[in-house]
Formats: sequence, structure tokens, C-alpha cells
Amino acid sequence: MTEIVIVEDERLTAERLRSLVLSCDDDFNVAAMLPSVNKAREWFRGNSPPDLVFLDIQLSDGTCFDVLKSIDPSPPVIFTTAYHEYAMKAFKFNSIDYLLKPIDKEELQKAINKFKSLNPVQFTVRDIAYDKWNNIISNNHKRRFLVKLGDQYQNVDVQDIGFFQYEETSTYLVTFHGKKLPIDYSLDQLEELLNPMDFFRVNRQFLVHINAISQINTYFNSRLLLALSPHSTQQVIVSRDRVPDFKRWMDC
Repeated sequence: MTEIVIVEDERLTAERLRSLVLSCDDDFNVAAMLPSVNKAREWFRGNSPPDLVFLDIQLSDGTCFDVLKSIDPSPPVIFTTAYHEYAMKAFKFNSIDYLLKPIDKEELQKAINKFKSLNPVQFTVRDIAYDKWNNIISNNHKRRFLVKLGDQYQNVDVQDIGFFQYEETSTYLVTFHGKKLPIDYSLDQLEELLNPMDFFRVNRQFLVHINAISQINTYFNSRLLLALSPHSTQQVIVSRDRVPDFKRWMDC
């Protein structure tokens, strides 16, 4: 018998999910239906982790990550949510699958089949960067930069930035209008501050906005060569080890 737990704060949605799950696979047993972060934490403290958790992303008293941080070891997860689809595609890299509400039985069956066909150890979420993905849900990303130009300061909105570039020991932002301005951040810091759905670190020198990529070309040694708009005076090459993640990012 496969033990599952449903964490969902909408009672009717939880009941419907329970009914759908049991109709998809009679080997499943619903060990608990938990309506909040606090109830989930309490239950997981007193019980062994189940084989699978159906977990709503946004709960009334917190987020899914407030629950996951309290589970050790972390079980495989199928996210269930009405949250924006672009964020959910990111979660697919760290979970069995995700289901958008209202949950479709056919999609649920596919997710269950995927769970049963995979090695669960490989699809736990214990290695997720919780704060990073919590920021996606809460939209806690940097929105502007204050840039010093001589004796003056200028605000630059993140949505106006095409890419960031590290060059000769300094970091620069380049706007979609081609304006290049120095900033007091490293690319490593910027990766933590910016929305990972919009910006991707293609190599040690460049962090690019998805809307700045005008062309993608194959390049020798299994790399990719990008044409950017605004134009970069240096070649922008996706490092070979970053190519798989870059393709997934572009396909979200």
C-alpha cells in the first residue's frame, strides 16, 4: 500500500483530490488530509514521512516550503496549485510533477504513473533552495538598481535591463536601450536577487534576460552562441555544462 498525504487548505478541493487519487489507483491510502502549514508540521513531527505528498503551493498560513522544511527525510512531492504556470514549470525540475487547479483526472493519472515509474529517491525535494523558490511565490525579487554616475544617482528598473556583464573586475548592467552602467554587485549576488524565470547565468561573464536573446546558434564543443539585443561587444556563449539547464529555462 502506498501511503500519501494531501496538504490543501480548501476542503472541497482536498476532498475532490482524494476522490480522484483513489479512483486512479486503488493501491493508494490517504494517511492524512492537512489544511494548513501548522497542521502539516504537527502531523509530520509525529509521523513517518509518507511515500508521496500532494502539496498545495500557497496555503492560508504560509507556503509549501514552510511545510517541506519541517519534513526529514523529504518525500517525493506532486505540487497542486492554482499559482502561475511559469513558476510551476520551474518546480518540475525538483519534484515528480505539478498539477494546476482545477485538477484534471487525466493529468493526475499521468503524474501518478510518473511517480510509480521513477526511483523516488531521485525525486525528493530535499535539495531545493527553499529561499530562492519561496521568493518566486512571494515575488520577492529586486525591482530596481540605484546607480551612481559622478555626483548623481539614477534608478534603473530591472524590466529595462537586457543583461549583466562582468568585465575587467567590474560588473555592469546594460539596458535594452544599450546604456551600460556600473553597479556594486557581483554576478553571484545578482543570481540570488533576480527572478530566475527572467534571468539566466550563461557563463562566468554574463547574466541575461530572456527577452534580450534574439538568436541561439550551435557552437563548437557542444556550446551555444547567443545573439543579444541590446548588442554585446563580446561573444556571449552558453557554457557546455550550462546548456541543458539553459534549454530547460528557455522551454519553461
